[in-house]
Amino acid sequence: MIDRFSKQTIMSHSNSVSNSNRLFLGSFLILVAAGMGFSARGAILGTWGAEFGFTQSELGVITGFGLTGFGLTVVFFSVLTERLGYGVLIALTFAFHALSGLVTLAAVPIFHAFGKEGVFWCLTIGTSMFAVGNGASEAAINPLVAMLHPKERTHRLNILHAGYPGGLILGAFLGVLLKGARWEIILLTYLVPTVIYGWLMFGQTFPASQAKKHNMGMATMLKDFTSPVLLCLLVLMAMVGFVELGTDSWIQNITGSLMADPQKGLYLFIGTSTMMFILRFVAGPIVHRISPLGLLFVSACFGATGLFFLSEAGAKFNIGGPMVAASMAATVYGIGKTFYWPTMLGVVAERFPRGGAYTLGAMGCVATLSAGLLGGPAIGYMQDYFASQDLLQKAPAAYERYKADKENSLLWIFHVRGMDGSKVAILADDGKRLAEDLRVLGQTKAEPNQVTRLTMLSDWWTSARVAAEQDRGPVNEATLHGGRMALRCTAFVPVTMALGYLLLILYFEAQGGYKQIHLEDTAPTAPL
Repeated sequence: MIDRFSKQTIMSHSNSVSNSNRLFLGSFLILVAAGMGFSARGAILGTWGAEFGFTQSELGVITGFGLTGFGLTVVFFSVLTERLGYGVLIALTFAFHALSGLVTLAAVPIFHAFGKEGVFWCLTIGTSMFAVGNGASEAAINPLVAMLHPKERTHRLNILHAGYPGGLILGAFLGVLLKGARWEIILLTYLVPTVIYGWLMFGQTFPASQAKKHNMGMATMLKDFTSPVLLCLLVLMAMVGFVELGTDSWIQNITGSLMADPQKGLYLFIGTSTMMFILRFVAGPIVHRISPLGLLFVSACFGATGLFFLSEAGAKFNIGGPMVAASMAATVYGIGKTFYWPTMLGVVAERFPRGGAYTLGAMGCVATLSAGLLGGPAIGYMQDYFASQDLLQKAPAAYERYKADKENSLLWIFHVRGMDGSKVAILADDGKRLAEDLRVLGQTKAEPNQVTRLTMLSDWWTSARVAAEQDRGPVNEATLHGGRMALRCTAFVPVTMALGYLLLILYFEAQGGYKQIHLEDTAPTAPL
């Protein structure tokens, strides 16, 4: 199968157009699958917390491990791309996407057999495998599209990456249509575009890699990493990963809390993703007017403003009510994050074409490592920290009743004991789900771990229910406060990005302006 994916020849003129279009569409659908998987996982984080008893920090670690797996593998896969070609990496993408679904399906049986700890690692491995597939695709499709469209790389990469918000939209819509279905069904909808892109790309002829086309060795390609400008772009890309992927892991849950309705948070998420999908198709004309770095500067300003006002939606910023205020703030934030990722890749592809898959892979690596090690876990930690501090200060007795069994840490340095997701869910629905679970438990033969967990929750609720009415308000307010403060702190990241982009704009102005570099205009390089 991999051999069929990895035919490496320069495309003939007669079939190059149709083959190129098919490869571009297949690459687009890979990102649709990635977006659907990411969106579906974000939609069911609350379900995982309630069903398995995870805290926000633990859920952040699960999503963070997935992003970390992406980052750790994308550099390795980038080396393989230049050596083995684009087809092999796309075959690996398909395999890991499929295997991720199979592993994740085992979560409930593992929970019954091994408890919370077992399912934590099952979900972590499943999300990590999905991320490894995304890492393989990131290493292949970005340089592939750059090779297919060397004269309009920023524009084409923005169109390519419209597939990701397109997947977010589809995943969220399916979450609405499948409301009430098991979380496994919602999550595995991403396998539909996976099958389609596999069919589109199977047996296709791929262009030669950058190294083979221009007869370059690894040492020659790695020389780009000595550039201070590229190092600056790598630091900025790490911030992009934190503020885009890290925030996207949580934004649906947080906005749902801000508007006191998870469903409204979902609709808001669909709206901003739709806007991203449309705007990425018009990046080309914008770039021609203000340059890629100008677009990135404006985007960072929008992103910082949107996150700050989103943190105040329903409180100080309450124009037209919480729903309208949150929608306005999320729209501003959505405009900001629309162009971050693909335009950063476009800048690197245009200014450092010699690096090929290596430089583009390094950009994906630092972004996803930042999101996985810092973004997702840090935003989860901030929610736990600010929520628990708020509840501990205003209602210490309620905090004692709803706190998690153990502490969570961020980077093994910062520690916090957040609120138990199962206990908060029981309070939210006044124990209705717990009562139903206990009823089912009495009619079926359950695993010992499940019996123990439900029995402990039932005993806890028997005592906690007495104070439920007085606890409900402080617990809800603390959760809301945690989400607000996490967004407010995150807003400082795009502020720093804006300053970085402004410095790069001034640098290029001093050098005569931003210009694309084409290898065809440079001298030949050493043999591979």
